[in-house]
Amino acid sequence: MSYYSPAVSTLVSVSLIAAILFSRLRTKIQDIPNERSLHVAPTSRIGGIGLMLGVLSGWVLLSGVVTWWLLLPLILLFAVSLLDDMHNLPVTQRLLAQLVAAAILVAGADLFIRYGVVTALVVLLFTVWMTNLYNFMDGSDGLAGGMALFGFTFYGIAALFVHDEAFAMLNFSVAAAALGFLFFNFPPARIFMGDAGSIPLGFLSAALGLWGWQEGCWSAWFPLLVFSPFLVDASITLLRRSLRGAKVTEAHREHYYQRLVQAGWKHRDVALAEYVLMLAVGVSALPVSHQAFPWLVFIAWAGIYAMLMLMVDAKWKKFQRKENA
Repeated sequence: MSYYSPAVSTLVSVSLIAAILFSRLRTKIQDIPNERSLHVAPTSRIGGIGLMLGVLSGWVLLSGVVTWWLLLPLILLFAVSLLDDMHNLPVTQRLLAQLVAAAILVAGADLFIRYGVVTALVVLLFTVWMTNLYNFMDGSDGLAGGMALFGFTFYGIAALFVHDEAFAMLNFSVAAAALGFLFFNFPPARIFMGDAGSIPLGFLSAALGLWGWQEGCWSAWFPLLVFSPFLVDASITLLRRSLRGAKVTEAHREHYYQRLVQAGWKHRDVALAEYVLMLAVGVSALPVSHQAFPWLVFIAWAGIYAMLMLMVDAKWKKFQRKENA
C-alpha cells in the first residue's frame, strides 16, 4: 500500500488537464450550449480524461488492493462515455454499457450468492441509477467535482475509522483526482469533465459504497447519506417530471441547482452552498456510520432537504413572476 497514491492522483489530474487546455485538443470535443445548459459559450468537455487517468494513476500504487470487478467496469464505462462525448452514442448503447458494468460489479462481489437475488437486483439498479444520476447533476461549474471531493473523502475517513488504510487510500485517490480537476472547473470553469468523468464517478460512488459495506467500513445506508445532495436533487426532480407526464429522458433545466442559477445565483455561489451541504451531510454521517439505521439523522436531513427545496421553489416562483411581468 502507498500513502502517496492521492498525491499522484492530484498531480496526474492537474498535469493532464493543463496539457489539454494548452493544446489543440481542447477544441476537439466541446460542450455546445443547449436547452439544458447553464453556460453560454462552447467549453471543452474532456476534463474527465485527466480526472480518470489521475484516479487510475494513483491506483497503480495500490495494485494489490484494486479488484478486477471494480477496475474492469470502470474502464468500460470510461471508454464508452468518452466515445459518447465524441460521437453522441444512442441512449440504448449507453444504457447497455451501464447495465453490463453494474452486472460485472454485482457478479464480482458475489451478491447473488451472499445476499440473494433481491439484494443483487437492488444493487444493480441502484448502481445504474447512481451512474446516470451523477451525469444529471453535472451541469454547473464545480458541482460534480465538489461532490466527488467531499463524497470520496468521507468514504476514506470512514475507512480509516476501522483501520482499513488500503481502502481509505483507494477513496482518497478519487477525491484527490477530483481536487485536481477542480483547479480548472471551479467557477468560472475552463473545462468540463464530460460523460467520461461524470459516468465513471457515479459508478464509483455506488461501487465503492458497496465495497465499504461488504468490508464492514460502514452500514448500507452510509453511501446514500454521503451522496444525498445529488441523490435528493436528481431523484425528486425526476419524480416531479414523471408525475406531470414529462419525458424523463428529455434534456431540461429543472434541477434545484439549475433553478438557482437561472434565478440569479452565480455558479460560484451555488457551488459553495452545495459544498457546505456536502460537508454537513458527511460530518453528520460519520459518527453513526455503523448504526443499523440512524432514524434521527435521516429524519433531520429529510426535514432540512424539504425546507431547502421549498425555499428554492419559492425563489423560482418569484423569479417566474418577475419574468412574466
